[in-house]
Amino acid sequence: MHYQKAKYLLGAAKIDQLPPDEGIEVAFAGRSNAGKSSALNTLTQQKSLARTSKTPGRTQLINVFTLDENARLIDLPGYGYAKVSESTKQMWQQELSRYLQERECLRGLVLLMDMRHFLKETDQQMLSWAYDVGLPVHCLLSKSDKLKQGAKAKALAQCKKQLKELHPEATVQAFSSLKKQGLDQLLAKMDAWYSNPEITPGDEEEVHG
Repeated sequence: MHYQKAKYLLGAAKIDQLPPDEGIEVAFAGRSNAGKSSALNTLTQQKSLARTSKTPGRTQLINVFTLDENARLIDLPGYGYAKVSESTKQMWQQELSRYLQERECLRGLVLLMDMRHFLKETDQQMLSWAYDVGLPVHCLLSKSDKLKQGAKAKALAQCKKQLKELHPEATVQAFSSLKKQGLDQLLAKMDAWYSNPEITPGDEEEVHG
């Protein structure tokens, strides 16, 4: 898959505004300060495909990027820190839930979490929604360059242990957009999702960081 060909298509406030539910989609999700936009830009080799900002919570729409006529990359709204009203937060939560649980063409979810602060309550909610419908999840523990090797290994092991209770089939790896560490592993996971649309969680092999 040629991720560098990603082009912005549209931003949807509700899943009813998304393209027809066909082809293959892979979605990126994460707390507003987890480095999701940076990861998308690193993946696509485009500096500003996804907006990065020092003000967390800028992504307030479901942003759709086309890879080819049958494949799309989805940037889900960042959650956790956005300074918006409670009613708006509830609407986002409802739309995220609907998207993960109802979107038939969704083949996998990449969940970004800061390696120093992983599996917060909202992250666990995303995993729960995904597990309920058998949606494969690959966790990126971002900003791994900020930790020394020993601390990185400890965090990765701890996250794997917790994931077994939340989403046993989920895989996890260390990742750094700044250093491009772990990019090959991410590419391999996404290529598998895009090339094998019928993949099921039980078919996946664990990815080690």
